[in-house]
Amino acid sequence: MEGNILYATGKRKSAIARTWLKPGSGKITVNGREADEYFRVNAARIIIREPLKITETLDSYDVDVKVRGGGITGQAGAVRHGISRALASISPELRKKLKSNGFITRDARVKERKKYGQRGARARYQFSKR
Repeated sequence: MEGNILYATGKRKSAIARTWLKPGSGKITVNGREADEYFRVNAARIIIREPLKITETLDSYDVDVKVRGGGITGQAGAVRHGISRALASISPELRKKLKSNGFITRDARVKERKKYGQRGARARYQFSKR
């Protein structure tokens, strides 16, 4: 912990979020913009604040995030994962709360690849007997 700034990387689908936490008033910045301005979807706004609400540190830390790749949901999940990992490094009590809510574990679900001879990952071309 150098100079009270905590760093963690969060991942979800193909999105990667580099997250910095520093003591402050609870301001969240994503890619240089206000979090509510960056994430227009309300569900995404809720997702990124979940780890701070659960640990009751919503007004204790300023969060700065640089996120790339993926879509809105993937990026929000990556930000949540990054914030969770940074908070978990503060104390074992916070880690316990975050772990019990499943925020420390990386969501490994990614899009399944398309297979050859098929329309998609699982969808096949229509079969005609005659």
